Amino acid sequence: MPIISKVLIANRGEIALRVLRACKELGIATVAVHSTADADAMHVRLADESVCIGPPPSRDSYLNIHQIVAACEITGADAVHPGYGFLSENAKFADILDAHGITFIGPTADHIRIMGDKITAKETAKALGIPVVPGSAGEVLPENALQIAREIGFPVLIKATAGGGGRGMKVARNEEEVEEAVSTARSEAAAAFGNDAVYMEKYLGKPRHIEIQVVGDGEGNAIHLGERDCSLQRRHQKVWEEANSPALNVEQRMKIGEICADAMRKLKYRGAGTVEFLYENGEFYFIEMNTRLQVEHPITEAITGIDLVHEQIRVASGAGLSVTQDEIVFQGHAIECRINAEDPRTFVPSPGTITHFHAPGGLGVRVDSGAYQGYKIPPYYDSLIGKLIVHGRTRVECMMRLRRVLDEFVIDGIKTTLPLFQDLINNQDIANGDYDIHWLENYLAQPAE
Repeated sequence: MPIISKVLIANRGEIALRVLRACKELGIATVAVHSTADADAMHVRLADESVCIGPPPSRDSYLNIHQIVAACEITGADAVHPGYGFLSENAKFADILDAHGITFIGPTADHIRIMGDKITAKETAKALGIPVVPGSAGEVLPENALQIAREIGFPVLIKATAGGGGRGMKVARNEEEVEEAVSTARSEAAAAFGNDAVYMEKYLGKPRHIEIQVVGDGEGNAIHLGERDCSLQRRHQKVWEEANSPALNVEQRMKIGEICADAMRKLKYRGAGTVEFLYENGEFYFIEMNTRLQVEHPITEAITGIDLVHEQIRVASGAGLSVTQDEIVFQGHAIECRINAEDPRTFVPSPGTITHFHAPGGLGVRVDSGAYQGYKIPPYYDSLIGKLIVHGRTRVECMMRLRRVLDEFVIDGIKTTLPLFQDLINNQDIANGDYDIHWLENYLAQPAE
């Protein structure tokens, strides 16, 4: 196994700490980069070396490719792990690292480009045998939008080709709404991504959001690690995730998993990735592929016992996958709750100093967080401060354990979304696993008792 000797972690918060821990377990030295606002962050404290790469704004620090490459050269880091967000799906960044002889712990730049453009990704997925949602063959323009919508059938969804996180996404339920929906989506896409191109697809009424975890070695070998159900969302942002999905049976799971793994073999995909679907009435419809580690990857680790960051590093080192498909055993059920520094009803960000912090423990409990008592949460970044992951032998046991640990978790000094999860754990629909991608927003729209 060619050895990576030192990894620079081009990220912050809980994911930077997560990657750091994996590197230490593999005996690999670590370099933390940070903005001036993150000088006291936990990953900075625990890394072997740290480099300040700029002021608080992301564009001047965590998105500053020049500064990150310079930090690699200063410290002698021979590899970079991008985590998620920031530069994790930036093909230019991967190219620049390669030009400098630095290993990018992720897919090839070409695969990032292919899957980063929604239209190209959909065409590629279809060619690889992955089921896709009916939609436009390419970019939708104001002059052809109505005709395309008629061919697909209403309602339709207009989406930014370079989009993500729900931006540049609008629904047109009839012919009268098409023009405005396309115009608004194009404007939002231009403002958010610097690219106003949009495409159109069939809008599904009550689907679930199902994603398949895949890992490939870049040589034509690939495996799937089952699915995650990410249907509990607010404004297209995931809030609560489960593995396995309460909606699928073993046969469905293995069938769609093998379709995705086979596609990755054909593509000769390298590293970890997630193939995302809308699922309705027994059918899967591809929506996108994320060519990076996902926020919710720990629940897959919980039910498989496979460390995904270890696999990423192995593959990037040229050592290949540690397991074959027939060696993977799915055990139990896992749930992840994203703990944000936000008001639990209005979701207004709540930066500030954590005055008390007590993480729950016990069998089957994992907390991924860089927060600690006295830590000051800066106002400049995403509000995610931690992830609570609970595993049980069955979904019922997992839910009972989650109810217990939510009562143990203490974060004072700021507002968090913990009370939201305490409400959800006692909801009958959630207990029954009976929800879709619209459920949470409908629930939150109800007047508070």
